[in-house]
Order: sequence, then structure tokens, then C-alpha cells
Amino acid sequence: MPFCNVSSYQNRDGDESNINGTNIFYRTYGHGPVKVLLIIGLAGTHDSWGPQINGLAGTVIPNDDESTADDRSNESDEGDGVEVCAFDNRGMGRSSVPIKKSEYTTRIMAKDAIALMNHLGWKKAHVFGHSMGAMIACKLAAMVPDRVLSLALLNVTGGGYECIPKLDRQTLSIAIRFLRAKSPEQRAAVDLDTHYSKEYLEEYVGDETRRSILYQQYVEGISSTGMQSKHGFDGQINACWTHKMSRSEIESIRVSGFPISVIHGRYDVIAQLNHAKKLAGKFYPSARMVELHGGHLVSHERTEEVNAALLELIKASKSKISLHDWTNLHKKSKVCKATQISFCKTSTLSFMVDAVEKLHLFLFRASSTGNSLLFYDLSVDVALLCTSIACNLTVCLSAVEVKGHSQQ
Repeated sequence: MPFCNVSSYQNRDGDESNINGTNIFYRTYGHGPVKVLLIIGLAGTHDSWGPQINGLAGTVIPNDDESTADDRSNESDEGDGVEVCAFDNRGMGRSSVPIKKSEYTTRIMAKDAIALMNHLGWKKAHVFGHSMGAMIACKLAAMVPDRVLSLALLNVTGGGYECIPKLDRQTLSIAIRFLRAKSPEQRAAVDLDTHYSKEYLEEYVGDETRRSILYQQYVEGISSTGMQSKHGFDGQINACWTHKMSRSEIESIRVSGFPISVIHGRYDVIAQLNHAKKLAGKFYPSARMVELHGGHLVSHERTEEVNAALLELIKASKSKISLHDWTNLHKKSKVCKATQISFCKTSTLSFMVDAVEKLHLFLFRASSTGNSLLFYDLSVDVALLCTSIACNLTVCLSAVEVKGHSQQ
């Protein structure tokens, strides 16, 4: 099976992540001069990219499958073909699972991806990421912008507090169900509500709903790959929670000259659409916003539209289109910064979110030993209340900030 020992490519940096010889499991599909690196999100494995692998490479049979080696013996990198690489992030699937949380950050995981590109001998690639994978893709693009041909960010947020899902009882209930899932059946049930829009799940395909069909597929898939380990889950959560793009990193990507597509499902309950729009705006004029009718896993729910957007992005990169012709966003006028208010807003929200997290964990742990239904309902209500207070306070501080701008 194909593995990349990322430490052999990262020893110069002296990161703690490199000490234990982390191995990244990957697979490549198709052949050709066009290289596409796919980076999956939290708790996902490489095969979650199946619809995009098929749409881009024209096959879902990996190149390491010995049964098809003879059929590929005459293939080469000449022509217009596409070679796709998808991999399991550290902490999931067949890749290594470091124990320390400090060994999971989007920067470290971006270095894993860069090491994989080196391992494959890819000088440049189109880099496409989903959810946490899109955060990793952003870090990669900021670190080695000269190696990125185009950047696609699917269902992305800016990390940190932006990882908090849509504020209502339903989505907070989903979050708790996700944390409590101990079997493939429990995990499959909550994953469906997390990944797809309710409308999509209730559609009938023949005599069955999509929910019932997908449920069986999810149970089989989770059973074959296994539930994510606690170390892997906690580590990847840490990567999302600590993710942040600095102004210099944003600017490095913005001026690098490659086109960007920010693709998002408008009914995503995990990564909120407004955060994706805000990030896209920061990349103006390099970015195009693609808003689709779907949920968090819009790559599966709207496969044809997503694949068309990705192929259009590759075409735009190849034709070296003017970024002002590529973008569908409008330039926003800059305003003065209210440094003290911004700091207060960020600090207050950070404090409140930290309080919500700790209180939520306390109530969740209590539910495992006491009246589970009582604590379950209480944890949802309290988390919703505290997070609402934090966001309302942020809105008030933002209003003060706007007033400060107008007075200047």
C-alpha cells in the first residue's frame, strides 16, 4: 500500500510533528500532466472524494491496484489527462495517529501535504480542500504559493469560533449526538444530518428515501474503515479550533496570481455560508464565490455542479485568465481600524466560546453517569444560551466599532 513518510521530507524544520515518523496513506488515480491534490476534512478518509476523483480522473480505480497495471502500461503524462491524489490526514484512516494534540495543526498538516507532493515528484498542483481540508489547503497555499496552480475551498470557514455551527437547537443537538456516537450505526445516523440538507435526505429514489439508502452505505463505510480514534478526533478538532490565517498569509495567497473558487452549500449547518463569503472577499480579486443548493457535503449532494466548478477552475488556471475576469465578487472599500474595540470583541468572544466548550464537556460527561436525558437537554439549552450571549455581545461591540469608524 502507498505510504509517504513525511518526516523524511520535513527534518529541516525541526517540528515536533516530525519526530515520530508520521506516515500518510495516499492513493493516486488517472494519469496526465494535470496534477490535483485533494485534502479531505475532519474525520474523513481519502475515498470521501470519490465523486470528484471520478469526475476529474475518469476512474475510481487507484493506480496501485495491481489488477489494472497491464491496462495502464502504455499510459503516460502526455496529453490532457488528470492525475489525482487523495490521502488520509494524520489522525484518520490508515495514516499515523499521533498522540499529542500539539502534533495536529493546519500548518503541520499542510506540511504533510507538501511532503506528499515532494514524494510524488509534483512541482505544482491544483489544490482542492473540503472543510478542515480547505483550512489545510489555505495554509499550504500561503506557505508555498509558487507550487499552487489553483485553489478550491469547499465548505470552508476561518477556523476558531467560526467552527461553531449554526445557532439553533437542532444543530447543537447534532453536535452532541456526534460526540456521543460509539458505533457505526450511531455515527452514520448523525453524519447524514450533518452532511446533507433535509430536503435531499427526504427525496425518494424508487421506493426508498435517500436517507435509508445512504444510511446503509455509511454504516458499511464506517465499519470498513473503523471509527476514528480518540487521539485522532481530538487532534483534528484541535487543528480546526486553532486554525487562523494571518493578514500576511491572506495577502500572500491573494497576490499570488492563481484563481480561487470558494464553493459552499447554502444549507450547511456546520460551516456557515457567511464565513465562507467573508473569506472569499479577503481574496479579491482572485476568488470566485460558488453558492450551491446543498449541505456540508455539497461535493456529494451536488456532484455534477461541484465537478463542473472544479474543471472550470482548472481551465481558468491553464488559460491564465485575468483575475478581474474570473472573480464574481465586488471590491469593498477599506475602513479605519478600531484596534481596541476589535481586540475587545475578539477576546470577549474567545472567552465566551472557551466557557461554552468547558461547560458543554462538563454536562456531557455528567450525562454519562446521571440522568442522560435531563443533562442532554440542559447541555443543549445552556450551550445555546451562552453562545447566543457571546454572539450578541460581539454584535454590540461591532456596532460600537462601526460608530467609531463614522466618527473618524
